[in-house]
Amino acid sequence: MVLQILSTQPNPTITWEALPADFVLPDDPVENIQQPTLAAALTDALGAAGLIRPDMLIGSNFGLVATINRKIAVKAPDWFYVPHVHPIAEGIIRRSYTPHLEGDPVAVVMEFLSDEDGGELSVRSTPPYGKIYYYEQILQVPTYVTYDPYTPSLEVRCLQEGRYQIQTADEHGRVWIPELQLFLGMWTGERLQQTTTWLRWWNAAGELLLWSAEQAEQERQRAEQEHQRAEMLAARLLDLGVDPAQLT
Repeated sequence: MVLQILSTQPNPTITWEALPADFVLPDDPVENIQQPTLAAALTDALGAAGLIRPDMLIGSNFGLVATINRKIAVKAPDWFYVPHVHPIAEGIIRRSYTPHLEGDPVAVVMEFLSDEDGGELSVRSTPPYGKIYYYEQILQVPTYVTYDPYTPSLEVRCLQEGRYQIQTADEHGRVWIPELQLFLGMWTGERLQQTTTWLRWWNAAGELLLWSAEQAEQERQRAEQEHQRAEMLAARLLDLGVDPAQLT
């Protein structure tokens, strides 16, 4: 399915300019408490797998900036990924990101669907720009993910010949994200004492990328198993009349 954006508007003039220091970025509240935890879980798994480099930019509810027809436009997606950004001066806090000017184009954007009518799926080509239009035609983000936590359902759109096309999931319900070389899919379970359906990553071999807490628990269980083996061995040696302490 290819989303067709029909517009009588002339092609916009897009430039990549530094955001003025006094520009007031949007500070809209998130739609529900689940959105930040969904985004944090995605980033946590990448970090736990050692897949985040210092020159990457991964964020959520963070302004992505373009200048369209000499007017600044900003969208703050729920989660996004940029492969490489230019370093900033020490002591400076990055408050937004302008592609091309500050580093690579944005590679992946995710939006978690809200109760707002068509916000994340809007193709509006005039201000305020719809999100599909902004990511597809302005930023030209290669992969746009929308996730409805209420259903739940996942859609992945990839840019093909200038238009987004919805990708087909594999037999496991996962979709390949080429920019990250990972599969993305849904997983129901508990994290931070919250049971819901999460978005999770799998590698090319189909192995789930663990969250940091899962890795820590896995290490704890492994250490406990080693301790139990050691105690069993010591008990067997004692049964044989051998003092384990004399073997060390």
